[in-house]
Amino acid sequence: MSPNNRSLFSYETLVHAIAGSVGSVTAMTTFYPLDTVRSRLQLEETRVSKGTLQTLIDLMEEEGFRTLYRGLKPTLQSLCVSNFVYFYTFHALKRLRPSTESSALRDLLFGSVAGVINVLSTTPLWVVNTRVKMQGIRNKEFQDGQHFKGLIDGLYKIYKADGILALWSGTVPSLMLVINPAIQFMTYESIKRRFSSHQLSSFSYFMIAAVAKTIATVLTYPLQLIQTRMRHGAGGRSGGKSIRKNLANRDNRFTKILMNILKTQGLSGLFKGMESKILQTVLTSALMFVIYEKIQRWVRGVLLAGRNLPKT
Repeated sequence: MSPNNRSLFSYETLVHAIAGSVGSVTAMTTFYPLDTVRSRLQLEETRVSKGTLQTLIDLMEEEGFRTLYRGLKPTLQSLCVSNFVYFYTFHALKRLRPSTESSALRDLLFGSVAGVINVLSTTPLWVVNTRVKMQGIRNKEFQDGQHFKGLIDGLYKIYKADGILALWSGTVPSLMLVINPAIQFMTYESIKRRFSSHQLSSFSYFMIAAVAKTIATVLTYPLQLIQTRMRHGAGGRSGGKSIRKNLANRDNRFTKILMNILKTQGLSGLFKGMESKILQTVLTSALMFVIYEKIQRWVRGVLLAGRNLPKT
């Protein structure tokens, strides 16, 4: 491998990042109501988990159809940036590897490093995103008096009201959760390599991604639940100035949220909403990878054809 091929900055890596961003935004737009169900079940301790379909019906009856798409714009903005950072970092690191041979362990390592960089750089976007999803709902438990007009407005208001550290709420479980996409990418790439001699169809990519994401989600779900609550400032919350109060009392710390869930809901509370999460994240991830593979293969094909180079 030549030095140029080991550069962190390359057209090919940029293609991977753009394809990943486009794929994730398209997939999330398609399955966003499932993400809304997941968020509400994770954050609302009083909401009984009746299954994904019934929860969707309950939300529409209680708050109207529009509630299923609350926070869509900041979610797509956050997801676009987050996946661009992750895909770019992951594939840039792969280009730097000393060997041309890939391995599951190497993919796990690169996925973890990419995840850490992604968490540290994009957590503020997800903090705003989580709070936007809950603003305006009828449940008084989550009415804290703050209203965000958008992502930038949310970043500014949280900073002014709660300080700069509030924008990185949930960073600890997020750093632990870098293992989730790392496991997903490791599994996805490993299965793809087993079928490298075959021409895979869109359905094949869909199923490979679905299996990879299911494994990663089941193994890390309790951390995802705690992460969501920390981002929202829920430990829980009880009034208009609860965010500042919770931050001051450090009620949104990882261990306190964990113990509160175990005390009030038992061990099963750590898996509340997992059915919706698996359904949402598996379908979203599977569709994302199908689009990602199609885009990056199409661009690579155009590039190779333009340069009159044989495909490898």
